[in-house]
Amino acid sequence: MSIPQYPTAGTVTEGAVDSLLPSDRAPGGARILWVHAHPDDESIATGGSIAHYARNGASNVLLTMTRGERGEVIPAPLRHLEVGQPGCPDTDGTALGLYRVGELDDAAAALGFSDRFFAGETPALDESVGFANGLGRYLDSGMSWGDDGRAQPAEDVSPAALTSATEDEAASHVAAAIRTVRPHVVVTYCDDGGYGHPDHVRTHHVTMLGISQAATPANGAEAWDVQLVWGTEGDVDLADQRQQAVIAGDLDAKRAAMTAHATQIVLPEDAPETFELSNGVPQALTATEHYRLLSGDSSSGDHS
Repeated sequence: MSIPQYPTAGTVTEGAVDSLLPSDRAPGGARILWVHAHPDDESIATGGSIAHYARNGASNVLLTMTRGERGEVIPAPLRHLEVGQPGCPDTDGTALGLYRVGELDDAAAALGFSDRFFAGETPALDESVGFANGLGRYLDSGMSWGDDGRAQPAEDVSPAALTSATEDEAASHVAAAIRTVRPHVVVTYCDDGGYGHPDHVRTHHVTMLGISQAATPANGAEAWDVQLVWGTEGDVDLADQRQQAVIAGDLDAKRAAMTAHATQIVLPEDAPETFELSNGVPQALTATEHYRLLSGDSSSGDHS
């Protein structure tokens, strides 16, 4: 499959704010849960913002829904980890996923996460629901390109993939994490997933459903109401009336985190303001990141 260019939002709409936090909450007292589909998404889409809030004292926690088992591998010495390549030891990307866990550990350290875990790992595990696929985790669903230039489902989606699970099941694991982490703010994707990747779209839906589920106690855990929910914004729609936030993040930390994802990203030394994915197309590297408010009122409120 081809790898997309990540959209560059660029445009700042009227009334945009410069914070993801409620107006009466300082970063030092804030808990933010970032929910992403694959390792590297946290760095490419939101790395500058994560590092910004970590630097200012917020507690950042990362929930990743899959291990990115269907990613394309750039370095030749590691290409055997890619599904379908000569020497690949499996057909579901398990080996690549395990390798990418290590990359994510390094990226998370560069960004300053307080904690991170995958769906199916405590606390993102509702044992009363479990996993119908029997694996105790979700696999990367993969993707293909439609005639309209948007991402669409892959031709061979595993029954263990994130998009093969019911939304209720996946959302229950997100809800379990929310009840434990008790975040003031949750950040995920807007409903289009940025460029339409099926796992990004599904992550948006199960995150929103999980937030709703978390408002009810379950399995001995108290309910938790998330105050603000933001979605990463791709190309700006000037007709979008939702509140926009634009965060001027930490570029050095974002670059370090992206460098950690070496199977997926190249940062050319001779072009430090760009990065490349496996298609080799240069893209702008910026720590200024754009969001739209999916739920809540960014002007007021408090949670302890």
